[in-house]
Amino acid sequence: MKTFHCNHCNQLVFFENFRCERCESLLGFIPEIAEISAFEDVGDGLWRSRHPEHRDTLFKRCHNYEVEKVCNWMVPAESSDPLCHACRLTHTIPNLRVANRRYYWFRLEAAKRRLLYTLGALGLRVESRQVNPKTGLQFKFLEDKRGKRVLTGHDRGLITMNIAEADDAQRERVRLSMGEPYRTLLGHFRHEIGHYYFDRLVANTPWITDFRALFGDERANYREALLKHYKDGAPPDWGKSFVSAYATTHPWEDWAETWAHYLHIVDTVDTAMACGVALMPGNSLDPTLEARPPPGEATFDHLMKQWFPLTYALNSLNRSLGMPDAYPFALAPPVVEKLRFVDRVIAAARHAQPSPGVAVSAMIKSSATSSDRQPLSG
Repeated sequence: MKTFHCNHCNQLVFFENFRCERCESLLGFIPEIAEISAFEDVGDGLWRSRHPEHRDTLFKRCHNYEVEKVCNWMVPAESSDPLCHACRLTHTIPNLRVANRRYYWFRLEAAKRRLLYTLGALGLRVESRQVNPKTGLQFKFLEDKRGKRVLTGHDRGLITMNIAEADDAQRERVRLSMGEPYRTLLGHFRHEIGHYYFDRLVANTPWITDFRALFGDERANYREALLKHYKDGAPPDWGKSFVSAYATTHPWEDWAETWAHYLHIVDTVDTAMACGVALMPGNSLDPTLEARPPPGEATFDHLMKQWFPLTYALNSLNRSLGMPDAYPFALAPPVVEKLRFVDRVIAAARHAQPSPGVAVSAMIKSSATSSDRQPLSG
């Protein structure tokens, strides 16, 4: 992710910020240009952007910004919809009358917005349920009730997220109990959206032959594979061919885990380069790393040349702080080839669209409608 500045005082700000800590300007994300902007109040609930390209455009805060304080995206003043592009995709939110649920909702929406930003930067289109009622994208944030467990998963565009994943302590307990080296809220979103894009970009397309050669035959019974994985665990040598132990479960899960990992790499490398981090493989600066192509334009080899030294630096910094490795993975050659395949699929999808772009609104067109399907793939 690129860096953002308050365009009133030039202070560095984060993607999630609501207010500039230097000049105290209200901050908001404008999805049409994928930029954080400072705003000035013009009354009647309207705000004028200080961004030079939008000085004459009025905005209103997303309802979930103005009232609920869980969003920082802006909506054009003339829009009849009170919600921003990202919030329209959420069908079900936690019960806000219960303690901590507003905080969990805030964490879920923040991770979802970062996911959508990366998808937009990669030029990937997100169809909503209004555009495609059967398979458009929709999110439900649910919790366990009366002994009925909510499974985080995906089913034909419906992504269900157990809100317990927004509880850091609970998520860490699960991570340790399952022997996972890495488990984050953003990671869950990236994994589940991988299932969505498998349906959109790979299933029933010419890509399926190459997919099966790398990941296996997805027609294998998923439920049986899942039961076997939880009964027997991953093969002891899984690291030779898979990015994670869970990826061994079924070709669908291998794809989703690899897809999520690709998004980790793209977003982290882009953020590092945007922050001016110099990547020096070996003992000298690699001249191929001097240019910083935008996400989606860098070659895969260029990306991986940046990734390996960056992970070394990340882990070394964490160890200097007495923290666990930020990146507890080792990518075997077969895994790199799977990542390369994901890169090829995304590049083809981007080039096939009439206006591949940066603006998040180009990827998220409209609001969602309800669906009662249960998640099938986790």
